[in-house]
Amino acid sequence: MDFLQFIFSLSRAKKRLVSLIVDSLFLMVAFFGALLVRLDDVNVLSNSANWAVILTVVPFSLFVFTRLGLYRAVLRYIGLQALMAILGGVVFSTFSLVLVSFYANVAIPRTVPLIYIAFAIVLVGGARALVRSLVGSGMKRIGEPVIIYGAGVSGRQLLTSLVQSHEYYPFAFVDDDVSLHGTVIQGVHVHSPSIIRKLIKQKAATKVLLAMPSASRAKRQIILTRLEPLAVKVLTIPAMSDLVNGSKLYTDIKEVEIDDLLGRDTVEPRDDLLTANIKDKVVMVTGAGGSIGSELCRQILKQLPKKLILFELSEFALYAIGRELDATAKELGLNVSIFPLLGSVQRENRVQAVMESFVVQTVYHAAAYKHVPLVEQNVVEGGRNNVFGTLYTARAAIAAKVETFVLVSTDKAVRPTNVMGTTKRMAELVLQALSRENHQTRFCMVRFGNVLGSSGSVVPLFRTQIASGGPVTVTHPDITRFFMTIPEASQLVIQAGAMGKGGDVFVLDMGSSVKIVDLAQKMIRLSGYDVRSDNNPDGDIAIEFSGLRPGEKLYEELLIGDDVTGTEHERIMTANELYLTWREYSVILDRLDAACHDFDHELIRDILLSTPTGFAPTDGICDLVYQQRAKNIASVNKVVNFVL
Repeated sequence: MDFLQFIFSLSRAKKRLVSLIVDSLFLMVAFFGALLVRLDDVNVLSNSANWAVILTVVPFSLFVFTRLGLYRAVLRYIGLQALMAILGGVVFSTFSLVLVSFYANVAIPRTVPLIYIAFAIVLVGGARALVRSLVGSGMKRIGEPVIIYGAGVSGRQLLTSLVQSHEYYPFAFVDDDVSLHGTVIQGVHVHSPSIIRKLIKQKAATKVLLAMPSASRAKRQIILTRLEPLAVKVLTIPAMSDLVNGSKLYTDIKEVEIDDLLGRDTVEPRDDLLTANIKDKVVMVTGAGGSIGSELCRQILKQLPKKLILFELSEFALYAIGRELDATAKELGLNVSIFPLLGSVQRENRVQAVMESFVVQTVYHAAAYKHVPLVEQNVVEGGRNNVFGTLYTARAAIAAKVETFVLVSTDKAVRPTNVMGTTKRMAELVLQALSRENHQTRFCMVRFGNVLGSSGSVVPLFRTQIASGGPVTVTHPDITRFFMTIPEASQLVIQAGAMGKGGDVFVLDMGSSVKIVDLAQKMIRLSGYDVRSDNNPDGDIAIEFSGLRPGEKLYEELLIGDDVTGTEHERIMTANELYLTWREYSVILDRLDAACHDFDHELIRDILLSTPTGFAPTDGICDLVYQQRAKNIASVNKVVNFVL
């Protein structure tokens, strides 16, 4: 093995020279071996005529080997192309042997060429196969031992990629296909998943690489459920679409996506609905730098709008998404004009000026404050942004004769226990009321639950906590949430908006709700750790319960009532809910506007409670300014009482 290491350490030119010399010797051995086998006479070795023939044949043979690309093949990664070069070169060498011996009048038995061709293939090809086998069994037994789950095309490609690096040592395949069990792929045995625990212990493997990019999420969930109790880190290769378009490589392994744990397959979006309000239109996205807003922009860009207006309050967020979209448009050759515009949805004249100047046709209103505890602590700004920001943007859309206006809403608007959910329900009521007025704009809203990976989501928080060694914090052992990926949610928002007739409340099918503590346990185990608990005090990472935060619910709902109807899309439903007329609702909004201006939190709370939103607060007024004022008044009263 040291000799092989020395050979592989040589320069490329020296390696080729060694190969030429060795192949020359192999061809000579094959020729004289054929003569000895046929004639059984050692005198053939001293016959000068025989030497003249083979010394003439060898240069021609090496020239053909070179032209066929045999010496361009890297020996340790030799494949079918190199084997075909060997076969073709040996056939030519045999043909030249016959011609040279014939014209040189050297008597060679007719069976010698047949024996020669067999010996040459065995020596030239077999030696290379032997070296490749030695390399695979010896030199690659370095790096972290891992198991590849999936012995299909992707698994074999992953193995080939890993063999070229020293980071991982793939020592076993595991596959559900019974017909593959017991087979050997590139020197690696394929085993049944039933013995994966034994395999992990055998080599102290710490990682399983999931090489099934085309498998459905339901299938991947079954596999992850099987791997979860093993407390081994599970990594996965990119999706097949990323591999095909070249944006990812097989070596770009990453942590398991949480949507794989949910086991919920996405439904292919309908192109007619995706393009209806976007293609060749001027589209505006408010809150374009946020989690949902930015993904909406990415999806909209693919549908080729005439212009894409990015409206965002945060300078950095606007810069980031604008730069990303410009790069994407340039890379894909998309002829789409992108305009990053700073502004707040609370400034109606700014919003209207933008819509009128660019002649906006479709608006996706994603600008909102969505973090429940923060809005609880900043009630006035939460109300201003979520309720009046929606009102001003909607009125600007009417004035600018926008065709379609889609509000991105939330499941927290259903029977809300917090200010954020209540203000989002009030934003829905704004559009429901305005939709009954006389104008050209078609309003609709799309309500869905949590999205994976959004700002404030538990998933990135859990990842950070696990990476730092824990503990992982969960608010309550019984808390549940609906989850959906950001791309799927954005696509469904766009499709739902295309189906709206006016005042529609669309509800996305979020699947089954997920228990957050179960999600935390899965993430810990699939990161290669044990959950520390009373039953397992020697575990690696503990889960701690921090208690429900102000305004937080144990579970969320998507419907206020049971009056829901399906649509032409299987994942989108329409909720038929009560609403107020604009004449009724405008009175409530005027009172709320005055209360927010005066920072009258008691009145704000009364208005929120009296508006038909279903608001049922679980906490008192948590606004930080309100509480500080209360403390200041209490301190002054205490001093006054002391003086008196």
